[in-house]
Formats: sequence, structure tokens, C-alpha cells
Amino acid sequence: MRTGRRSAHRRARVSPLRLPVIWLAHHLQVALGSLGHLLRNPLATGMTVAVIAVALALPAGLYALIRNLDLLSESWNQTATISLFLTMDTDLEQARALAAELEAHRQLDQVTLISPDQALSELGSYSGFGEAITQLEENPLPVVLTLQPTPDLWTPAALERLAEEAETRPQVDFARLDTQWVRRFQAILNLAQRGVMLLGGALALAVLLVVGNTIRLEIENRRNEIEIMELVGATPAFIRRPFLYTGGWYGLFGGLGAWVLVALALVLIQGPVSRLAALYHTQFPLTGLGPTASLTILGGSLCLGLLGSWLSVGRHLGAAQPH
Repeated sequence: MRTGRRSAHRRARVSPLRLPVIWLAHHLQVALGSLGHLLRNPLATGMTVAVIAVALALPAGLYALIRNLDLLSESWNQTATISLFLTMDTDLEQARALAAELEAHRQLDQVTLISPDQALSELGSYSGFGEAITQLEENPLPVVLTLQPTPDLWTPAALERLAEEAETRPQVDFARLDTQWVRRFQAILNLAQRGVMLLGGALALAVLLVVGNTIRLEIENRRNEIEIMELVGATPAFIRRPFLYTGGWYGLFGGLGAWVLVALALVLIQGPVSRLAALYHTQFPLTGLGPTASLTILGGSLCLGLLGSWLSVGRHLGAAQPH
């Protein structure tokens, strides 16, 4: 008799080393069970996931658009050149000496000399006043040096400092660098980024409400099951766990849907963007969300699903339990 009791006692004892395995196995079972419950109702699940995906795709798509515009503005800055208009009494020999001096500058990649005759010829061909220019008795244009900065020098402030430094040469009359429109464009992008953040916060709240309302309906539909589990001694954490995993699945699938929508939108507009860039004799491949942004969307949507379900369960589970 004692031997039987000892054997039963040994079978009842669980090794502490196995407790994490049992805990993980239980959570895996509950997670797969919640997933199976969602898959058994594909229409309702698909509608909820679609709403979450559209809500998350809007700020994610705007973020991708602003990111591409920011890259485009950087490429504009990198192609910016500084035009040095030399004084009228500077001849070609002095201009070539100044060009050789500036080519040794560490922040300049290339220096191009444009003679007065070459500048006048280009002005006549581009402006459409070729016949009028031929009537001039003398060339009124000075020697011009175009400075191409190095690729690492692309911010408007750095370009302006370089232009001011080059303008200090005695042979230079004035320097021209038009970066004001780039500054304005960058300010618009900063404003758009702030707007996307506010929109993302509002839509994140909408996702919380969608998940919370969906979990509330799940609790109402499973009220009898919850009461039975409470009567047999189930803990609140045990009862709450399936609903939390359900909210997590909703959030994860919604994030995946948002990522697919953004990627599909970028593929669809790549063709028109390429044709527009070709008109300017350039190429501009669109950049996707990237690994960091993709993980942020998936992780954020998962957290929103868990938080929405946690808030809904905390509010409505008490009402579903017997008193």
C-alpha cells in the first residue's frame, strides 16, 4: 500500500527543469488553438484583418513616400554645383590658375572652366536669342568656374559655407548657389513627417478599438465556456490567455497585410515614376520600407493587438464571470 502511494506521489511531482518546457508547451497549444479558431471563421477574421491592414497601411505608405522624397532631395543636393563668376578683368590664364588651386581643395570633386565665348554660345543656343547675341560688339560675360562638391558634402549649410569660402578669392566677383528651394522642400518633408506621426497615432488608436471590440464579441460568444472554466477553478490568467493570443494574431496578420499593401503600391507606381524620371534623363528606383520599418510595422501591430485584447479582456471579462 505504501509502495503504491509512493509511486503516485512520484508521478505527481514534476521536475523543476521541466516547468519551462511545460509552460512553453501550454502557451504554444493555446496560441495554435486561437489560430485554429480564427481560421475556422475565415470571413469574420478576414474582415477584421483587412480593417487593421488598411488602417496601418496608410501611415506606412505615407512614410515610404516621404522616405523616397527625402532620398530624392539628398540626390538633388549631391548634384548641386557652385558657380563662381570671376571679375571682368580676370583673363583665362588667371582663371586656369584659380581652377588648378581649387581642384586641390579636399571638398571639391571637380572644377570646370567656362570661357566667355563658350558661355555666350550656350546662352544663344538655349535662350533662343542667337541672332540678337551676334549683334553684340563685345562679349559681356565673365569667366565662370563651376565647382562640383564631393558626394559627402550634400547639406545646404555645408554647401553655403563652401561657396562663401570660394567667394573670398580676389578673382571672384560673386558666387551663386541656389539651395533655398531645397531648404523649403526639406521643411515641407519635416512637416509631412510630423503629420504622418500624428496620423499614425490616431490610426493606432483605431486599431486598438477594432481589436478591443472584436475581443469583446468573442467574450460574449464564449460566456458559457468562461463560466464553466471559472467553476472548475481556472485562474483569471488561464481564462484570459486565449483572448490575448487571438488579439495578437489579429495584430500580426494586420501588420502583414499592411506590409503587402505598401509593397504592392510601390510596385504599381514604380512604372510611372520611372517614366517621369526618364523625361529628366535620370533614374529613380523607389525604396521599400526596409528591414527596420518592416519589423516596426509587424512588431507594432502585434503589440497593438495584444494591448487591445488586454484592455478589452480586463474590462469585459469580469462581467462574463459568475458572481
